[in-house]
This record gives sequence, C-alpha cells and structure tokens, in this order.
Amino acid sequence: MKLKLFLISTVASLAATAMAQAAEVQLWRLDCGTIKVKDLSVFSDAYDYQGESRTLTDSCYLIRHDGDYMLWDTGLPATLLNAPLGDAAMNPTLAQTIPAQLEKIGVQPEKISTVGISHYHFDHVGQAADFPKARLLIGAADFKAFTADPAPFGLEPDLLAPWLKGGSKVETVTGDKDVFGDGTVTMLSMPGHTPGSYGLLVKLANTGSVLLSGDVAHFEKQLETENVPPFNTDRAESLASMDRLRHIAKTLKATLIVQHDADDIAKLPTFPKSAD
Repeated sequence: MKLKLFLISTVASLAATAMAQAAEVQLWRLDCGTIKVKDLSVFSDAYDYQGESRTLTDSCYLIRHDGDYMLWDTGLPATLLNAPLGDAAMNPTLAQTIPAQLEKIGVQPEKISTVGISHYHFDHVGQAADFPKARLLIGAADFKAFTADPAPFGLEPDLLAPWLKGGSKVETVTGDKDVFGDGTVTMLSMPGHTPGSYGLLVKLANTGSVLLSGDVAHFEKQLETENVPPFNTDRAESLASMDRLRHIAKTLKATLIVQHDADDIAKLPTFPKSAD
C-alpha cells in the first residue's frame, strides 16, 4: 500500500513538473548602452590586448514567463542618455532608456515583477530604480558590498536606493536560483568578477537554451585565452566561472551570449523582435 501511494505521489509530482515546464517563455534583447574602451589591456592581468581598443555593448534582457516579466540587468544609468563620447579610458553612453523600449512592446514598468542583477557594477544596475515595485534578485555577497566602506570599484549605492533603504523587496541569492520554480529561468552562481556574480540560463521552446554571461567575460576572446581583468575580486574564482560557463554551454548546446560582446548579442533577434 505504501509503495502504491509512493508511486501515485511520484507520478503526480512528475505531472505537476511537466505542467509547470509548459510555461510560455519569451526573451527580448534590450539596448542598455555602449562603452568605448580606449585601452583594452585593462581587461587582462597578463598584459594582453596592448594597443587595442574596442566598443563594448551594454545589453540587458526582458523575459516573459507566462504573465510575469523579469529584467536581467538594467544597464547604464539614465543620466548618461546621449552622453558624448570623450577621451577617457572608458566612455559610456546611453541611446535609449529601458522604459522607452518597453513602451514599444506595450509593457508598462509596473508589470516588471522581478529585476535580476548579474553583479553590482554601475553599468548593470543603472536603471534598476525605475522599477521599485519589482523584487530584486542579487547575489548575497554583492548586496552586502553596498554597505561596505569604502565602496568597491564600480559600485554606486544610490542606483539601488529603493531596496537599500528597505522600501522595496529584495531577495539575496546564494548558489543557483530557479527563478520561477520550473527550470526555465535559472540564476547561475559565477563568482570572481565580483564576490556574488551571476549568469542566467533561459530555456526557450523553439530557440533552445540561452546562456547570458553577466561579466564572467566581457568578450568571447577572454574565454578562449582565460584573461582575467585585474579589477576582478578573485582570480581563481574567475577562471572557475569561465570554465563552468563554457561547460554548461557545451553540455546544453546553449547559445552563449557574452553580454558586452557585439558579435554575441547579435545571435539574438534585434529589438523589438524576441526569441521564444
């Protein structure tokens, strides 16, 4: 009798999981800025890329899970809208805001129920405060860094004010996080660039798995040569996260998107088109 009940329970659980996995998932690639890098060697502690320059993309992503909407990263701050490109080592500029892009597909800011952050740098949390009603998902170690004195490189606490001041809901993450509980969207622990860095795995019915890198790497060549930026917080963890990213992409035959690489983000449809 106990075995029969166990089998019934197992079958019911599997059926519930199958139903949950039938959720409709859609992915949009958003333009969240560009960063002109005058000296690319700042992305290698092994003195590579000497004399090279490059324009990095600053992409972020909208995910629809049935009726729920999630943002993955929020790009550069809106204060950089139409900022002129100067002659500094790194020159960021923003051509359009996230709310302006959402308006084009009929998604109001208040419909964003979750904002997931790959890591604490200002070019990934820049417009988060435009979505104060959303639950913030962020690595626990990265969220803790917002209270550090002095603040780590590239961190601007004001950009997460709604959550740091206690008015908005925040969920700190350790380990991997199944965002919707059905395996379709998973935050993957990828520390090293910052202590609580994450990537994101999105499973789409037609496109297949899409793996968003966060800043495990800033361009594909870094993954090939294992170049670690000197401003990363842990070199060994950085290399381990690069290895994990490559391994997951290979195992799942996933489309790997290095979020700052123009060639990589072009693997996804250009907004307002989406992948599903």
